[in-house]
Amino acid sequence: MELEKEYILTITRCGSFSKAAEALHMTQPALSIAIRKVETRLGMPLFNRKKHPLQLTEAGAVYVRGLREIKKVEETVDQQLKDLADLVTGNLRIGGSHYLNAHILPPLLTRFSAAYPGIQIDLLESSSAHLASLLKERELDLTFSCNPEFIPAFKHYSIFHDTILLAVPADHPFHEQYGPWQLSAAQVAAGRHLESACPGLPLAALSFLDYIVLRPGNNLHDRVAEIFRAASCTPRIKNQVSQLATVYHLAKAGYASAFICDRLVDPHDRKLVFYKIDLPVTDREFFLLLPQEEYTPRAVRAFIRFCREHPLLP
Repeated sequence: MELEKEYILTITRCGSFSKAAEALHMTQPALSIAIRKVETRLGMPLFNRKKHPLQLTEAGAVYVRGLREIKKVEETVDQQLKDLADLVTGNLRIGGSHYLNAHILPPLLTRFSAAYPGIQIDLLESSSAHLASLLKERELDLTFSCNPEFIPAFKHYSIFHDTILLAVPADHPFHEQYGPWQLSAAQVAAGRHLESACPGLPLAALSFLDYIVLRPGNNLHDRVAEIFRAASCTPRIKNQVSQLATVYHLAKAGYASAFICDRLVDPHDRKLVFYKIDLPVTDREFFLLLPQEEYTPRAVRAFIRFCREHPLLP
C-alpha cells in the first residue's frame, strides 16, 4: 500500500496528526503536507481538523473504508504467496488480556516458538473489547475471549476453561462458620472444585464479606455482578482495580476477599482459603478468535493445531 494511504490509516487509528506522526517516525508538518496533497487530488477534505479528537469527514469515512478493504486484500494475497513457500518464517500477531498473556499463554507460546523458531510472535496486551476491534480491522491475526458479546462475530475455536472461585484471607473469622465448604490451594490445584461432589458455598454467606473487585468493562466483573445478583447480595466493595493479578495479590495480603480464577492459584499458597460457587456463570469457556475472512494463514492454522495438540491445562 502506498505510503500516503498508510498515513491516512494511521491518523484514523491514532486520532490526531501528532500521535500519528510519532507512530510513523516523521514530523507533523511533513505528515500534514502529505495529507493535504491527497485531499487536493481528491478535491475534498478527509479530516475535520476542528474536532478533538480528530474526526473523518463523510468523504474521509468512505475513503478510509475503501483503504481498509484494499489493505485486507493485499495482506491476504501476500500471506497466500508466503504460504506457498513454507512455514520457516513469518509473523503471528496475537492479542490477549493481562490475565492471558501473563498467566495462561507463556508455556504454550514457549513450546510453539521452539517448534516453529522462524515465526516471530508479536504479543499485544489490551482489553477484550479493544482486541476484538483490532481483530476486526485485521490488526491482529488472533485473540482470545470468553465474552459471548464478541465471539459470534468471528471464527472461533474452543481453547480452554477456567472457573471462578471465592478467595478469602486465611485468618478471616468467616471460616469458623463455613469450614465444611473450605478448599485449600492444593485442593484447587488438584481440581477438587471441579468434582460434582464438591459442595458449593451457600450464597447467603457472600453478604458477610468485604471485597476487592475488577473495574467495569471486564468479563470477570460482569460475572461477579451476576453472582451477587443470584445471591440477592449488595456487596461491600472495599476497592476496585484493573488487573486480576492485583485482585489476587491484594486478597492474598489480607486486604479483602475476592473472586479469582482457579488458574491463578498457587498450590503452595496458605494465605487464602477458597470456596466453590455453584452457579453456571462461574464456568468460563475461552475461545480463540479469528477474522471472518475465508483464508486463514498457514502460521495461524499451525498455531490452532498446536493449541489442540497441547491443551492449556491448569
